[in-house]
Amino acid sequence: MGGEEAVRKHHEKGKLTARERLDLLIEKGTFVEVGMLGSEFGVAELQPADGVITGYGKMNDGVTLRDVAVAAYDFTVRGGSMGITNERKVSRIREIALKQRIPMIWLGDSGGARVSGGGLSGDMIPMFADSGYLFKEESLMSGVIPLVAAMLGPGYAGTAYIPGLSDFVPMVKGTSFMGLGGPSLVKMVIKETLTEDELGGSKVHCEISGCGDLEVKSDEECIKAIKDYLSFFPQNCDQKPLRKSWDGDPEALIADGILSVIPDSPREAFDMHELIRYIVDDRHFFEIKPRWARNIIVGFGRLAGYPVGFIANNPMFYGGVIDIDAADKAARFIWLCDAFNIPLLFLSDVPGFMVGSKAEKSGIIRHGAKMIHAVAEATVPKFTLIVRKSYGAGYYAMCGRSFDPDLLIAYPGAEIAVMGPEGMVSIFARKQLAEAENPQEMVEHLADEIRPQFDIQKTARYGIVDEVIDPRETRKVLIRALEFTKDKKIFRHPRKHGVYPV
Repeated sequence: MGGEEAVRKHHEKGKLTARERLDLLIEKGTFVEVGMLGSEFGVAELQPADGVITGYGKMNDGVTLRDVAVAAYDFTVRGGSMGITNERKVSRIREIALKQRIPMIWLGDSGGARVSGGGLSGDMIPMFADSGYLFKEESLMSGVIPLVAAMLGPGYAGTAYIPGLSDFVPMVKGTSFMGLGGPSLVKMVIKETLTEDELGGSKVHCEISGCGDLEVKSDEECIKAIKDYLSFFPQNCDQKPLRKSWDGDPEALIADGILSVIPDSPREAFDMHELIRYIVDDRHFFEIKPRWARNIIVGFGRLAGYPVGFIANNPMFYGGVIDIDAADKAARFIWLCDAFNIPLLFLSDVPGFMVGSKAEKSGIIRHGAKMIHAVAEATVPKFTLIVRKSYGAGYYAMCGRSFDPDLLIAYPGAEIAVMGPEGMVSIFARKQLAEAENPQEMVEHLADEIRPQFDIQKTARYGIVDEVIDPRETRKVLIRALEFTKDKKIFRHPRKHGVYPV
């Protein structure tokens, strides 16, 4: 650590030190530190661990005791900045994580690249030409081992790309920051005066940019979130996630309360979170990016102890339509689950993709194709439940029949169609609507008249839907499907990779 005064100032900001964070993350007596004696060459005063603590140990995630590799930046020593020795240590622990095929965790609290040692002369400028390995190495680790970058303090420039390349990025409210340039640089370059929080705080990245995955209130809550998140994952891409001990009845029906979650009127919104909580074990759902692109919900839950990734439209926001941010959010989550062998459950209540000039100018076709690409590529078990409606290309993106779901089920009254009744009326009854005194009332009246033609039972008779189920049977049906498909294997035509529409 950087001395009593530095630690005192650190605590005054409501932050734990790097070693205190490690004590919460790693089981006592299991941490093996790598490079503890590292320091900066040519500097007279001691630089403890050169501003970063690296090593590996055992973490209890509530399901198992697992090995993890950690790099904890120490802001009390040179602001946790990235010097030559500092980065050499982090590179070493990345190498260990990849060789041992264990999750890599960064505890971010760093001022970014260290420039104070060399100033504008010496070795600092030419040495930059030999930097950047962390970006390449972390990119190549992606999809091989889980990558977690928790932001418990600042992350400038290079240390902002660490979370940018990671799978899961929790951010502590009030103390965390991510930005390619800090307020001083921004003011100098583009004359914009902002605080750190306004520029790249947790609210910015967890609600607006989508770069943050979860806003938490404290360092302690952040460490807990890391453990909870990793509990759904295997150690690496060659393993399956562990099933949590569960002693419930797989044949048990869900309580009657689930029947009141979905409104009788197809035009009335409801919160999909409530349906998810009825489906998952113990009503526990670990949501990713809950404050960004809220028209789609992604996160993890368990069914009979089995980890499952959920993708669900949320009618409470924009009617559940898939816009650019929703497509990005879903695609990335699908790729994440598929990389680590986590089954996917799609809960579809989608009116389609966003339309209009703003959406087209922003690239909705390209971004929508990204989600479709992800669903098509996924080889893990895929289950689709049509909760209420699934229209147009939204049906495809939510893993419709042509995307090979291992199970496609629906609730009574669900609808699958190229568009909703209202959309069809607006196209095919244009003359009547033009002459109507109240066109909106006419649309609703005619839509209600043709709605019986959308009956899901008709779709089921064609063999497109596997089963129409009572909502109370949801868990039972899905648990059976999970058990049946747990050894699923799909072999694709060999290729380097797809050409992603990003």
